[in-house]
Parts: sequence; C-alpha cells; structure tokens
Amino acid sequence: MKSVRRQQGFTLLELLVVLVIVGIMLGVVSFNAMPDQRQRLEIDARRIALLMQLARDEAILRNLPVAFEADQSGYRFQIREDRIWLPLKDDLLRERNFELSPVKLQMEPVPFQTMPMRVVFGREPVDKPFILTLQSGDSSVRIRADGIGHFLVE
Repeated sequence: MKSVRRQQGFTLLELLVVLVIVGIMLGVVSFNAMPDQRQRLEIDARRIALLMQLARDEAILRNLPVAFEADQSGYRFQIREDRIWLPLKDDLLRERNFELSPVKLQMEPVPFQTMPMRVVFGREPVDKPFILTLQSGDSSVRIRADGIGHFLVE
C-alpha cells in the first residue's frame, strides 16, 4: 500500500493572521514609545530643574548673579557682568527651545517682570522659594524651588 505524503507548512490564511497580529503589536509598541504632550512637557521641566540647580551653583562659584530667562518659545541662562546681562557661555547652560511651544509660563510669587520671565540666582546659597508652572494645551507641570538648592518637578 502506498502512503500518501502530506506537505507540511502554513496556509496562506495562517500567514495573514500572523502578519495582522504582528502589525497590531508593532502599532501598539510604536504608539507607546512616542511621548504624549504631558510627558514631553515633563521632560522639559526636569531638564530645566537640573539646569537651574547648575545655574545656582554657577552663580555661587563665579560670585556673580546668574539668571534663568524664559519666554513662550524657549529659555536661556545669562550672567550679570558690569551691570549688563550677557549670555552664559556654557555648553550645558546654552539657549534651548521648548519641545512644545508655545508654552505658557506662570510664576508664584509673581515676578516684577512678566515676559521674558527671569529668575535670578544670587551669590548666596539661600534664595527665595518659588513655583514655576509650564503649561501647554491641557497639560501643566510645576517646578518647585525650596530656596536652598532643591528643585522638584510635580
């Protein structure tokens, strides 16, 4: 008696089902890999908090006031020399743009100067506490400074 040999392999329908499942999984992974508006705003806030801490330390080391200045599109750090504010020449404290712009900035307590907003770090290790709020669309993030060099992103 002759045995019938069946070919082994996948049918076209089985291959299509696998391809659809793989496509759905790739879509889910790529969608989750892209940060949403709140996450992008939080990334900017965390970067600003770290750079503010660095600027505060820089002001103490150089014995000169250093300012964080921001408007709706970006932020920069400046140093006060001979009664004028000059851009701080430092790779880390360079001028940067917000990932999401325009960004609405709000500060508590309210500064004398509204736009561009400026926070000055003096030569003393203790400053006034403040809260800087960054808002873009429906998302907002707060940077809380305690006045002794700690910056917390909420």
